[in-house]
Order: sequence, then C-alpha cells, then structure tokens
Amino acid sequence: MDLRKIKKLIDLLEESNLAEIEIKEGEESVRLARIPRGGMPQPAPVVHHVAAAAHAPAAAMPMQSPVEAATGGAHKPLGHDLPAGHVVRAPMVGTFYTSPAPDKPAFVSIGQAVKAGETLGIIEAMKMFNPIEADVSGTVLAIQCESGQPVEFDQPLFVIG
Repeated sequence: MDLRKIKKLIDLLEESNLAEIEIKEGEESVRLARIPRGGMPQPAPVVHHVAAAAHAPAAAMPMQSPVEAATGGAHKPLGHDLPAGHVVRAPMVGTFYTSPAPDKPAFVSIGQAVKAGETLGIIEAMKMFNPIEADVSGTVLAIQCESGQPVEFDQPLFVIG
C-alpha cells in the first residue's frame, strides 16, 4: 500500500472520533488504532467550540429568574415564610400545573389529607408531564405556586404537615 494513502488514513483517524481504522486492498491490509500508553483504546477527544458574542451589551440591571419575571418580581426567596411542615420541592425546572387539564379540578387543595405517593401537581418540562408526588402522608398546609407558573429547581411547591 502506498505511503501517501497510509498518511491520509492517519489524518482521517486524527480528525475523526474513530478509535481505529482497518483498510484492505487485495492482499494488503493496514490497521490503525488509537492506543494510549496505558494499553486501552480511547476515543478521540471531543472539542466543543463556543462562539463568543461580538457585542455583548453590559447588563444595566440584574437578571430576573423566570419565576420573578412571571410574577413581577414578587417571588419570595426560596425557603422563607413557609409554614412548619414537610416541604415538597420542584425536582426540575418547568411549568407547574395544579390539575391534569385546564377544565379538570386540582389534584389537591389546602386542608386536604394526602397519602405518600399521591399526585400533588405536575411539572411540564420539554413537552413531558412529570407528576409531583407527596413523599409523606399528612395535610396540605400550603401550595406555594399557581397553575401555569414557571418553577425553578428546588423551589418549594407544597407544605405538608
């Protein structure tokens, strides 16, 4: 096999995520593999290029979270002014809903007794509806979010006493 072809194969291996290449031409064959000194083949490192903004305007005011923007900045800091009891927090970022559909009743209401595993609400994230379940049995003392409101990770949603 021609040395130029072998050099092109080496270049192809270096430019790709391939761990090895094997080429057969007639009776001749060439096998190139990435084997580091430890002896185990490793894939080529993946390089992510992040383009910097050409003209990034300076922020004149601090950024609001999605919850603060939706509620006009009236959102209280996490964990403040909550009634005593077990706090059920948002396991993800998304949109919180109190009912399975706009025309359906809410899963729970304040003062309602709930059992562990019972659905309290849902969070929509990436077109998936994720149920928020009670971790403990008790009475719903507070509902910290309104239906349709964006929520942040670890934001208090319910207090169960």
